[in-house]
Amino acid sequence: MENGQNGSSFPKTTGSDGTTYVEEIVQIAHAELRRLLQQRAEVMRRIGTVKQTIAGLAKLFGDSLLTEELLELVDRKSNGRQRGFTKACRMILMESGPALTARDVCDQIQDKIPSMLARHKDPMASVTTILNRLVDYGEAQPVFLSNGRRAWQWITESGSQSHSTGSGKLPNSGILTGQQPPGTTK
Repeated sequence: MENGQNGSSFPKTTGSDGTTYVEEIVQIAHAELRRLLQQRAEVMRRIGTVKQTIAGLAKLFGDSLLTEELLELVDRKSNGRQRGFTKACRMILMESGPALTARDVCDQIQDKIPSMLARHKDPMASVTTILNRLVDYGEAQPVFLSNGRRAWQWITESGSQSHSTGSGKLPNSGILTGQQPPGTTK
């Protein structure tokens, strides 16, 4: 077992800095994975912002201005199958103004899709797990309310702010102004 730490037949050749070539490859792959995960989080925030804008416009002016495909894309039309639990939690959090507790999310699912909670033995635990997963995806952030309770809020492109700016203005995505959104090319 001189050639490798796990008895592999790969030679333990070292680079100029003392690391093995395999260790260098692992370091490069690790950096690439971190970069891709960051990009995924940014894309998911961007998707959420665009969906919020479209859903807000549809609420103001009616769903009739949206095509069938767009209604499905922004989750305002059933595609014939049961909506996913993660998708439901994501949409509730995305459409909320202030941060929501797991209980708030459960209550809203109960109001909108009662059959969905019936499939879960412990709905609060399931919702908490999904909300924490949304944090891992970079789509939500945990916050503590004034009463000390943990809650979650949707993250928009600006990063650490809730999508509710308090100003009543739509997020500045460039869509409505004709400007190119940041980070994109024509």
